[in-house]
Amino acid sequence: MSKKPTEAAAQASPAADTGPPATAAARGRAPTAATKPTTPSPGPDPNAGPGPTDDRAPAATRAQAPESRSAPPDRKAPTGTAAARTKENQAPDAGADVGVPVAAAADWVNPLRDPRDRRLPRIAGPSGLVIFGVTGDLSRKKLMPAVYDLANRGLLPPGFSLVGFARRDWEDQDFAQVVHDAVQDHARTPFREEVWQQLSEGMRFVPGDFDDDTAFKHLRAAVEDLDSSRGTSGNFAFYLSVPPRFFPKVVQQLKKHGLAEGPRGSWRRAVIEKPFGHDLASARELNRIVHEVFDPEQVFRIDHYLGKETVQNILALRFANQMYEPVWNRHYVDHVQITMAEDIGIGGRAGYYDGIGAARDVLQNHLLQLMALTAMEEPIAFDAEALLTEKLKVLKSVRLPEDLGAHTVRAQYATGWQGGRQVVGYLQEEGINARSKTDTYAALRLEIDNRRWAGVPFYLRTGKRLGRRVTEIAVVFQRAPHSPFDSTATEELGENAIVIRVQPDEGMTVRFGSKVPGTSMEIRDVTMDFAYGESFTESSPEAYERLILDVLLGDANLFPRHQEVEESWKILDPVEAYWDDHGRPAQYPAGTWGPPEADEMLARDGRSWRRP
Repeated sequence: MSKKPTEAAAQASPAADTGPPATAAARGRAPTAATKPTTPSPGPDPNAGPGPTDDRAPAATRAQAPESRSAPPDRKAPTGTAAARTKENQAPDAGADVGVPVAAAADWVNPLRDPRDRRLPRIAGPSGLVIFGVTGDLSRKKLMPAVYDLANRGLLPPGFSLVGFARRDWEDQDFAQVVHDAVQDHARTPFREEVWQQLSEGMRFVPGDFDDDTAFKHLRAAVEDLDSSRGTSGNFAFYLSVPPRFFPKVVQQLKKHGLAEGPRGSWRRAVIEKPFGHDLASARELNRIVHEVFDPEQVFRIDHYLGKETVQNILALRFANQMYEPVWNRHYVDHVQITMAEDIGIGGRAGYYDGIGAARDVLQNHLLQLMALTAMEEPIAFDAEALLTEKLKVLKSVRLPEDLGAHTVRAQYATGWQGGRQVVGYLQEEGINARSKTDTYAALRLEIDNRRWAGVPFYLRTGKRLGRRVTEIAVVFQRAPHSPFDSTATEELGENAIVIRVQPDEGMTVRFGSKVPGTSMEIRDVTMDFAYGESFTESSPEAYERLILDVLLGDANLFPRHQEVEESWKILDPVEAYWDDHGRPAQYPAGTWGPPEADEMLARDGRSWRRP
């Protein structure tokens, strides 16, 4: 008689020689389909991505890896070939105790993992995170809450460690309190004391400046201590949540003090926030310095927009469905508009923002990435190399307009009314030079010279103090080449469009014409909406949750590579050079949708901006 699957597996595995199979039921857990003795049916593709997780289960239970357990005292000694293997692995002076063969780490397979479980492959292995600039707004409002949310969802290992580095005279408990307050104020998931206690045990704080060798020695000591006490296996990611001018110093200090390379078999990774330079030359120099310390595969450049669910859904929308891709080309698309609008001013960021501007801050990274995802060809696989290949094709095919004066616009917000109150203009903001030429609004027209998009303009715009906070991609289609209806029937009919809403109302809208109820033939635009909040039972994770987890997993799909960064600067640098030599920015009242010059730019092409 043939053996049952579980018995065959038990004899094939060295661990089975020490006693009965360690099934889920033997560990006090409910048996799964993988442990039933029936013939297993072929499950889904084991390489498929993660599915929804159960946020209600305790994090320690979900993330805990199976622990080795001693066999019961009355177990039987192994016989046959199992006994022979045991004897070979015994030390010469071993007593009556039975030895257990040790399999190589590369050969070991977690018996609790099942290819049909779409959550387990997305749990980070033993690891830790070091945050430089941990006292800043980004860390307090985004990074630390994201770490807690991951732990709360059971996606971090029980021994996960968090190290903060900043110029503060804090002890470990002071840092833990800061994280506690940040989590309670900004975390997406409910606060649970048992999750917090497990997470806080692995928190350390190192005070010091970036040029302080003693501080980096203390950092190395903290990392080594956590490695031995928390079982991080030497795996650490270093998150540079600091101004770009400090990037070179920090990575050089990591190399100098032996932190850039971990023990054999472990990994070290660097996470860098935008902006990646302020032009092509500075971006190349920054890449050179960083790559002297970390290999390109170890560097993760954060563009948090790529971590948003709706941005990732662009790929799902296009390549998992048949109805859209056939019309996603120059034969049907009239033009594409990509908008990122903010309803706030610069706030307290004058020191950073002045001299950078909207184009460098948003257009060069966020909007060009959105354009690349919208326009790219289907990749051969959903992995980092395949996505890089297709996005680079788009960025290398971009053609700037010949007349930059007619097809680019920069502007600054002026005094106006927003949110029911009067606000000052950019030049009146505290810390801004009254003669500053920094743009708070930027718009330009681009074309992509390839077979799919030849002749289709892509309009990109971004700005502060606009009508409302919104980011969207609008693919606007051509009008029907022939209409059997008279002009009065279609006078209120616009253009068909697919609008992907990135934020704040994540989802998608399809706009098309429909007959108005009544006795006459009147056609008017209607919309069909898909909203994440209504279609799925779980809320979308914050972008930083997904991106931090991907860093710990080594998944680089959603991170721009240095080649993309450099190609983006090649697009923007000529525009910035033209603006520097031609006059001053236009003005637009706060609370409006930009300067008249931007409307005129599209009017020359016989088009107009969408009102989000």
